[in-house]
Amino acid sequence: MDNILDTAKSWLSDFFDPDVKKEVQYLIDNDTEELKDRFYKNMEFGTGGMRGVMGVGTNRINKYTLGKSTQGLSNYLKKVYSEEDEIKVVIAFDCRHNSDTLARTVAEVFSANGIKVFLFSELRTTPELSFAVRHLGCHAGIVLTASHNPPEYNGYKVYWTDGGQIVPPQDGEIIAEINALNYEDIKFDSNNNLIQVIDKEVDEAFIEASVANGNFNAKGKDDFKIVFTSLHGTSITAIPEVLKRAGYKNVTIIEEQAKPDGAFPTVKSPNPEEPEALSMAVKKAEEIGADMVVGTDPDSDRLGIAVRNMDGNMEIVNGNQAMVLMTKFLLEKRKEKGFKGNEFIATTIVSTPMMEAMAKAYGVEFKTSLTGFKWIGKMIKDFPQSDFIGGGEESFGYMVGDFVRDKDAVTSTLLACEIAAQAKANGSSFYKELVACYVDYGCYKEHLISITKKGISGAEEIKQMLKDFKENPVDTVAGSKVKWIEDYNTSIAKNVLTGEEKNIDIPKSNVLIYETEDGTRIAARPSGTEPKVKFYISTNTTLDSVENYKNVSAQLDKKIKSILSELNLG
Repeated sequence: MDNILDTAKSWLSDFFDPDVKKEVQYLIDNDTEELKDRFYKNMEFGTGGMRGVMGVGTNRINKYTLGKSTQGLSNYLKKVYSEEDEIKVVIAFDCRHNSDTLARTVAEVFSANGIKVFLFSELRTTPELSFAVRHLGCHAGIVLTASHNPPEYNGYKVYWTDGGQIVPPQDGEIIAEINALNYEDIKFDSNNNLIQVIDKEVDEAFIEASVANGNFNAKGKDDFKIVFTSLHGTSITAIPEVLKRAGYKNVTIIEEQAKPDGAFPTVKSPNPEEPEALSMAVKKAEEIGADMVVGTDPDSDRLGIAVRNMDGNMEIVNGNQAMVLMTKFLLEKRKEKGFKGNEFIATTIVSTPMMEAMAKAYGVEFKTSLTGFKWIGKMIKDFPQSDFIGGGEESFGYMVGDFVRDKDAVTSTLLACEIAAQAKANGSSFYKELVACYVDYGCYKEHLISITKKGISGAEEIKQMLKDFKENPVDTVAGSKVKWIEDYNTSIAKNVLTGEEKNIDIPKSNVLIYETEDGTRIAARPSGTEPKVKFYISTNTTLDSVENYKNVSAQLDKKIKSILSELNLG
């Protein structure tokens, strides 16, 4: 506790604003537990950059923690690009409380370090920021966002010259620069001559690129009804215009959720992974007989989709399902043009194995990565001779081609509408096309369990849960023997039935995966951006016809329920 108190007292110096010093002194005098949580560690970079609760303290998002990160990044940029005449960065921000003022602070610190800044005038989507890095020839990009986290959160994602999020070795080198600094080293005295406000020109280029990559001239657009909600976030700045330019006229926007608002007043969570977030849009779709619902998270990198199922009722499809059908569609379109032999699709180690089965069927390369789209972006950079068709992850993110180097709900929304409109025109539907994939490549069903553990004790509990999962392995899962145990901490996959070992050619990470003889997979990993531990379950079987899907799906649901019971997770 002494170290924590010393750290807190350092925030009482004259360098810090009077209101900050006042709050720190109050915590020292009156609230030891809150003081500990705010100062027991520094805010860290995870799979999605730096993300956390806003407030005063080293373990909070505020002008000083972001200022220190920006100062460290400035120092790093000046080292790496010392030969450049001008170093340039672009900054975007979302709808969250303080995002605009924090973005301005970040811009001022960059400018104080002699770095040219392009700052969006108002909130913009994360995919547009990724696009803007390369479009403007910048060396780095920043977006102020906490994605789908609760209202009290904010965050800071760093993008590199290729438009993708920072990855090794840059992330570790940048962190070292940040850790070498004291708060007093931050340069807050801005040079406003180096800050250029941007908006329409970049917007236009991004929208044009989104339409060019997501529009496949589907038939039936005039007869296709869409309900769209931005869930109070940034996608309202892009998606309606993209759909309009692609030829969609029947788009109903949920007006109650169209105004950007960091309080997210109409939802419990602005996360399209949660069915409740789309409930207002689904209700409207039922009222007007719409074909599809699309909802996006606050920074517009994730999308949730609801379509009419075999019974004609609106049903939300999960991230794995949307990814599979989008990829199948893109593969078919590429097949029509003719494969060149250098194409690949990609996903993450906790997403559906069906992606690999599909890649084999089409004869294209399949790549897999750790969780987080930064790793998929890294693939594109690492294999410039290869042609990235598309890819995604189970957490409702997808990327169409490589013009954006992060998950992109803008172009993905258009792609989903193209698939559904064309299917309807052909007498089918988005849902029926998905089930047809299950007939062709195997019927896969996934389930996610997230367990939240907050604070210092929570972090220890998560650590212990993963340790127990590793040190006390199960022998069977739902009656099938465990065959492989993949330990991404040691980079070794072991066949526990034969003793065979294989190296895992993926960066080390705190992930453990069991795979059984029948292809059932169970993965465990801590979240990189939230105080959570996540368990991913994937099951599969054969499906002989679309008509039998309901029965087979029910069987897999029963199997998942059994697995949850066995592992004491449900």
